[in-house]
This record gives sequence, structure tokens and C-alpha cells, in this order.
Amino acid sequence: MNIFVDENIPKMTVQTLIDDGHNVKDIRGTSSEGIEDEEIWNLVTKEKRLLITTDKGFSQYRSKNQPGILIILLSKPSRLKIHQRVIKGFHHFKEKEWNGKIVIVRDTVQSIWSYNND
Repeated sequence: MNIFVDENIPKMTVQTLIDDGHNVKDIRGTSSEGIEDEEIWNLVTKEKRLLITTDKGFSQYRSKNQPGILIILLSKPSRLKIHQRVIKGFHHFKEKEWNGKIVIVRDTVQSIWSYNND
């Protein structure tokens, strides 16, 4: 699966996804590090990548046709907690089921929106 991880996703998560055979784009340490959310969104939609982030602002795209968004929102985040929630949330759906979905994983509650083309 093609995935874009926002800069706030732990490197251990990136490595786990790569080890699982996914094509992960991580812009940390590149000239694109720190780009605006709109630029991230354009890149994600152009390259058809699932976006994994802790930025709740991306939930604004729930009414748009998009390749999928996984948002981790924790009250007391740590790298390990973020990593665990990403892996759990990511495996909630099969690759082809992510298209058009926004999944928000919180400390205990998970929200899911699906874009409907009808």
C-alpha cells in the first residue's frame, strides 16, 4: 500500500510499515520537511497515498474523495502510544477498503467516516 506519514508519526512506525511491505513516504530530513498541510494534501491525493497523521485538521477532507486518512488523537501522546494506535487503526481495514475513509483513533474511541460518491 502507498502511505504518506506526517512528520509527527514515529520512525518506529515508519519502519514497521516498511517491514510489512508498504511503500511509505516520510518527508523528514528532506527539502519538503515542514511543508504546509495543503501541500501535503495535494501530494497525498496526487500520489494516491493513505495519510497517517496526528493533525486533526485533515478531518476537514471527510467530504472529499480521497485515498484514506488515519488520524491519531491522544490526550497524552507518546511515540509508543502513537505507534500502537497507528498499527491498530491501520489494520482495521484491508488496503482496498481505505479509499474514501477517514479513521480517527482516540485513547478509547474510534470514529470512522466514509466518502460516498452517490
